[in-house]
Amino acid sequence: MAASTPAPDTAAPASDSAADERLRRWRLVLGGEADGTGRALHGRDAAMDGALAALYRGAPEEGRSGQPRAGRRSAGLGGSAPQVARWLGDIREYFPATVVQLMQQDAITRLGLEQLLLEPEMLEAVEPDVHLVGTLLSLKHALPETTRETARAVVGRVVADLERRLADRTRATLGGALDRSARVDRPRHRDIDWGRTIRANLGNYLPEHGTVVPERLVGHARAHRAVRKDVILCIDQSGSMAPSVVHSAVFGAVLASMRSLDTRLVVFDTSVVDLTEQLTDPVDVLFATRLGGGTDINRALAYCQSRITRPAETVVVLISDLYEGGIRDGMLKRVAAMKAAGVQFIALLALSDEGAPAYDHAHAAALAALGAPAFACTPDVFPEIMAAAIEKRPIPVPDQGV
Repeated sequence: MAASTPAPDTAAPASDSAADERLRRWRLVLGGEADGTGRALHGRDAAMDGALAALYRGAPEEGRSGQPRAGRRSAGLGGSAPQVARWLGDIREYFPATVVQLMQQDAITRLGLEQLLLEPEMLEAVEPDVHLVGTLLSLKHALPETTRETARAVVGRVVADLERRLADRTRATLGGALDRSARVDRPRHRDIDWGRTIRANLGNYLPEHGTVVPERLVGHARAHRAVRKDVILCIDQSGSMAPSVVHSAVFGAVLASMRSLDTRLVVFDTSVVDLTEQLTDPVDVLFATRLGGGTDINRALAYCQSRITRPAETVVVLISDLYEGGIRDGMLKRVAAMKAAGVQFIALLALSDEGAPAYDHAHAAALAALGAPAFACTPDVFPEIMAAAIEKRPIPVPDQGV
């Protein structure tokens, strides 16, 4: 008879546990190429080790000339702004704030980022993009005073470019949707919606004349000064969402400029901050964000839910990768309650040009089952998504949606 496999010893001596913890700590300190620990890392420890390795493992040692010695492997962040932004989000997730500040400073000094971020002349010379903005915002507290105004100017250039690209089309698309959503039964001739009018009067078709007698006209209202829809943008400010935060700030400012919309912008990690009062300047919004940290979607949605006064006229857009650190069931119950009250609810896994992001598939599927579509969205498509929500039409979900 074969011997059975012994069950794991759940009551290991305290000394063994302490020794194992010491090996774990030494393995994280010494890195993967260190000999003698005999300790393999998994899960969160492996992710922490990767974040440390990108900055410290194999960093070049300087010789007397000040140049790196030959044969040494360099550190792993390189000069890629997207890669640096992801790394900044990772270290905020795995390490306390004091350690994060130290690692950020080390990244600037060890990896040559000081040439990009600490010298205003160099910062002015680079071609700014959304990823660079995300990096600057993540490092804003580490920037010296002499560079902060230059960094703000770089962010301003990116924001202005996005506004030029997106603002007019957004206003035109949503303006039309708002007009169509405000139907009236006694419109002026130029405001008649002939398609809806014909459908409403098909019972009055006269076959001998081949025509419909319109007893009831359906048209569009033109009361531009009246607030007709409430929009809440609820934005995850974890490090991986940096491009989405940038685009959301721009769209928030554009929507806030439309008198027919009452727009609120809320950002969150494990806390919730309402930045609605700063929407007149998206640069101010961005510098008020705090990229990185944990995620509590349930808490953020609780705040948004408390600000809804006209559910049937409200659109809530959650922009998040859905990696929930709060109460999962609470998050889903809040979405279900908002939907039941008549709120149009959309979850965008990303609002960026990057394509399909990493996201929590289980949470996305759960939202979709509630009738709340969850999908990635490019900035060019966002106006059409909002127009459909305002008109209460089916949301045009792109191919990569859940």
